[in-house]
Amino acid sequence: MKLLRSVVGKLWITIIGLVAVVLLILGMFLLQYIDITFDPGSSHHVKVLFVYTAIIGFLLSTFFAFFLSTKITQPLLQLKKAADLISQGEYRTRVPIRSSDEIGDLANTFNHMAADLDTLIRDLNHEKEHLSSVLRSMADAVITLDAQGQVILANPGGQHVIENWSSLIWNEDDTSSGSAPRIRPGIPVPGPISELYKRVLREGRDLTDKIHVQSGVWSVVMAPLKSNDSVRGAVAVMRNVTEESKLEKLRRDFVANVSHEIRTPLSMLQGYSEALIDDIAASPEERMELVQVIHDESLRMSRLVKDLLDLARMEAGHIEMKNEQVDLEGLVKRVHRKFQVYAKEQGITLQSELPPGTGLTIRGADEDRLEQVLTNLLDNALRHTPGGAQIKLAARYVTKDRKSFVELKIQDEGQGISADDLPYIFERFYKADKARTRGASSGGTGLGLAIVKNIVDSHHGRIDVESVVGEGTTFTLLLPVEGIT
Repeated sequence: MKLLRSVVGKLWITIIGLVAVVLLILGMFLLQYIDITFDPGSSHHVKVLFVYTAIIGFLLSTFFAFFLSTKITQPLLQLKKAADLISQGEYRTRVPIRSSDEIGDLANTFNHMAADLDTLIRDLNHEKEHLSSVLRSMADAVITLDAQGQVILANPGGQHVIENWSSLIWNEDDTSSGSAPRIRPGIPVPGPISELYKRVLREGRDLTDKIHVQSGVWSVVMAPLKSNDSVRGAVAVMRNVTEESKLEKLRRDFVANVSHEIRTPLSMLQGYSEALIDDIAASPEERMELVQVIHDESLRMSRLVKDLLDLARMEAGHIEMKNEQVDLEGLVKRVHRKFQVYAKEQGITLQSELPPGTGLTIRGADEDRLEQVLTNLLDNALRHTPGGAQIKLAARYVTKDRKSFVELKIQDEGQGISADDLPYIFERFYKADKARTRGASSGGTGLGLAIVKNIVDSHHGRIDVESVVGEGTTFTLLLPVEGIT
């Protein structure tokens, strides 16, 4: 049955049918002519000869039919085999051209089609690899979603985001009356961008948004994927802008704080200078008092500007640190002597504790900067410690993680710092005591601890703080013995 359904079978049946029809027609006329023309004995021999001739003609026709059909079907079978190979990805398959007839033209056209298809597939693969390389090299997260919310493509950054966000039960604002849509089972669209994704599908245009996920901030640009005027999905490009947002907030806070810090002494300078101009002071003593206030405020502004410049240069890395051997024991004694008189005037006991024996030294450090650190910390301790209390300055060698450090401790018995304020005390202008005024007891610029932190970091050291409200504060510095080398 398979043979009869093939081209060979159909062609063979057609030829055999034609031969049979011709033989039957000839037989019908010739048999009557034989009976009339020949006598009965001879007519029988003629009929037998006719039958033999018919059988031989039938067999020859069958042979030539198979021969002709094979010549036709063999190239067709080769074309079919080549087409199957191309469908399996063998795009370099070619069909041999063995004739110049229509079948040969068909084979030639097939070969040209296969060559064009091979070139097209190679170009598409090249573009695909190029696109994949671009996506892999992008620092931004790229996620492509179809119309059902399924992720169909993601670069490494996007895959990382999907893994981190897929487990979130997203609620954009738990405290608001309305809630954002949650992730539904089977739809892996990341929850934080689900609302933006639905808006893109609904409006069919590019949208941008900033989303807050846990402690991070992400900038999202989402564009629709259109086909025949219908939206068939969306592509989202996401960038982590947490650091940029923090820097922007720091910049705004810095400008606001600097304006606030400078406005107070400027107002006092303007007010007291106008008082002198208007000759409000009735006596030389009053004039001297006004001049003294102006002088003190100008000094405070000078300290503020100097600290700002120092901090800016440190953070920009424009200050060169000295690389020398520092005698920390001599440094601690020198700073202790410098503050001893002031501590006695305030009724505060200032003690220093140094290990007996060999002096403390650090190789590769900046002695002036380390003295600035101790000065700022002791100045803070003295300003926030009441009379009759004690401040202790201690230094010793310690070993941590198989590395040698010098540990410096400044411990006071002052008012202390609350646990909520401790993580922020090294920020610029941060006030642990919001009720403090800029009086004589608190004449700092609000930048001292930020400068201390930068200097310690530049020495590859570490500074920690422990405090209990009402009991005191302890600053602990760990400086590597090898310093900044």
